[in-house]
Amino acid sequence: MPHPQAGATAAARPSVTPALPTLAMAVATGMGVANIYYNQPMLGLIEREMPGTLSAMLPMVTQLGYAAGLVLLVPLGDLLERRRLIVVQFLLLAGALALLAMAPNAAMLLLAAAVVGAMSTVAQQIVPFAAHLASPEKRGAVVGTVMSGLLCGILLSRTLAGIVGGHAGWRAMFALAVPLSLLAGALMRWRLPHSKPDAGLGYGALLASMEHLWLDFPALRLGAISQGLVFGSFSAFWSILALHLQEPRFGLGAGAAGLFGVIGLVGVAAAPLAGRVADKHGPRPMIVAGALVVVAGWVVIRLWDTLAGMVLGVIALDFGVQIALISNQHIIFALKPEARSRINTIFMAVMFVGGALGSAGAAWGWAHGGWPLVALIGLGASALAAAIQLFFARKSSANT
Repeated sequence: MPHPQAGATAAARPSVTPALPTLAMAVATGMGVANIYYNQPMLGLIEREMPGTLSAMLPMVTQLGYAAGLVLLVPLGDLLERRRLIVVQFLLLAGALALLAMAPNAAMLLLAAAVVGAMSTVAQQIVPFAAHLASPEKRGAVVGTVMSGLLCGILLSRTLAGIVGGHAGWRAMFALAVPLSLLAGALMRWRLPHSKPDAGLGYGALLASMEHLWLDFPALRLGAISQGLVFGSFSAFWSILALHLQEPRFGLGAGAAGLFGVIGLVGVAAAPLAGRVADKHGPRPMIVAGALVVVAGWVVIRLWDTLAGMVLGVIALDFGVQIALISNQHIIFALKPEARSRINTIFMAVMFVGGALGSAGAAWGWAHGGWPLVALIGLGASALAAAIQLFFARKSSANT
């Protein structure tokens, strides 16, 4: 006989089965996460107005802000009423974007970018809320739809920023992002139901528990570090692409860099494919395969340094990153079901720290060796991810 309280909790939990609320969450998730990528295709435009090393650090600072928000803000979803938290985060995000659009100097630009990164974690508030609201038999479909929105936001943000930045300037793009964030907040206020926080821990204890999760699960550490390396390789490409394309040999602007985001949409198709193959053959081989696909993409980009080569390379990069991501999540979400939100927080935080380090490494490589050194850094990070996964897979096999 089920426990009465458990039955009451289940009965009180609404079930998101209609298509419209799920689609609304997917759209809002994409609009939230997009804000950390708008700067990448416009980096050349920003550097022209604010020359120097500080503005080149914009992608890294934004991603570090996102990582900090994952650790400090996302756990609040277990403590506070979720709909209100999501709406407030979108409002704060809109304010930070307005400050970014009006930044008078590079220091203020970086400060605003860090806040934008932190508040953009509203996307990671919506994803677990979708899982919470969905009925068990539809949870996979609901979360998959919302994750597709997130992936589309990551990729199409660069396209939108490239077009708007190329025609109206980089400040216009950040100004446009303000009403978009307000619209997303209004959409969530309209479509999401109220929630009742169900965490039995206080905020401090909740944060402390993540340290124990990190220490208790080697698979979480392995997955997070390897995905951080793959994502760092991915970020190295995107953070410098606009600068590479504006070199005299190409002579292309922010619009061309943004169009590469449309090409990257093939990565969205990799998510369900990776999940099905991981279910059938196990996720670890797919993680290695994903990292090796990213390596192959960098080899093509480096050896065939033309627009055609970069098109093929970016398809491989996006495809490989998504294969590795879904396969890693396949492993970590099975570790401790009652702690999935915190496990996802740890995983995503490490991944975005890896992305920030990849952007920083690419900025250093660009300054000291140009595009060839950037390619070497990206290739090395993804190769290291594959090597780490292979090493521990063999070690695990030897111990069984």
